[in-house]
Amino acid sequence: MDRVRLATVWFGGCSGCHMSFLDLDEFLIELAARVDLVYSPVVDMKEYPEKVDVCLIEGAICNQDNLDLLHKVRARTKVLVSFGDCAVTANVPAIRNQLGAGNTENVLQRAYIDNAQNNPCLPKCEGIVPALLPRVMPVHEVVRVEYFLPGCPPPASNIKALVGALLSGATPKLEGMQLKFG
Repeated sequence: MDRVRLATVWFGGCSGCHMSFLDLDEFLIELAARVDLVYSPVVDMKEYPEKVDVCLIEGAICNQDNLDLLHKVRARTKVLVSFGDCAVTANVPAIRNQLGAGNTENVLQRAYIDNAQNNPCLPKCEGIVPALLPRVMPVHEVVRVEYFLPGCPPPASNIKALVGALLSGATPKLEGMQLKFG
């Protein structure tokens, strides 16, 4: 049997979903026997690979770097999972949208000047702060997503149920707070 090529990606969010993934505890050992983790913030891979079977995407789409990588992820991945509330709804990162959609200068002003305690100034060197998008978006507003796993963060039991179903070929369905398989 071919091993499943699994990836995880972290966009605009707090990494809580990845922490919940690590809470899979002993299931991680079983998972390691069944998958190749080909890209993740917990491994040192610089380039998103080709032919990924499943990718769990944490976080909202906030900047141009997020957007570029998301398009690459979608093109190279069979099954995308919006992993956690920031990916599903844009959640906390979307609070930025209240500062004025389309006004990224206002966002930078608030972050780097108005709320700075020391040395208030805008970053000037190229590559320090990726270009902000006009508004923060959930993943499905940008690309097609096969499954949504809400929660802030999703409980490890739901992650295990979803990943386990995908590995076994079952079709996961979220009903209320429970995952069902059909």
